[in-house]
Amino acid sequence: MARAGLTAERVTIAGAELADEVGLDQVTMSQVAQRLGVKDASLYTHVRGLEDLRGRIALLAADEKTIRIAEATSGRAGKDALVAFADAWREYAHEHPGRYMATQTAIRIDPELAATAAGPRRAVDLTYGVLRGYELTEPDLTDAVRLLRSTFHGFVALEAAGGFAHERSPQQSWVRALDALHTLLEHWPPSREGNSA
Repeated sequence: MARAGLTAERVTIAGAELADEVGLDQVTMSQVAQRLGVKDASLYTHVRGLEDLRGRIALLAADEKTIRIAEATSGRAGKDALVAFADAWREYAHEHPGRYMATQTAIRIDPELAATAAGPRRAVDLTYGVLRGYELTEPDLTDAVRLLRSTFHGFVALEAAGGFAHERSPQQSWVRALDALHTLLEHWPPSREGNSA
């Protein structure tokens, strides 16, 4: 029998909260059960195991992050949209480090859950939407999406790991990095495909 009031959503939220506190890779089913005041076995009525729980945390985080980014970028275009997008991304990573890592880690997600989850699809749409203002076309558009993700994730990962020890504040570097990205996107270099290098 499932414990009254215990649902997959409650288990996922408890796991997500724990991930933010101790790190995604430190979350165990026993810790989640203890947090919810139930026996370990009670969780398996709602989630299949740790990998399934991590997948659910990733989908939850993708939803939360994309909602935040959508709200931040609404009605904005060009550099304003880029900066709002990037700032919302970074703020989410700071506030929810465990959940954020779930969105950046290769996790096997139940195909049925993934098929109904709006977050990952919306994240792609939002990123391409910001880049539409720069009038890029494929394959440059995909390259630009990868550049943004690499820049944003690289910065917040290094920041979280204490990798910016220089006296200049990370915030100052962040602002300049976004200035540089905007300039690059406005002056995207011509393709070198087909050239021997």
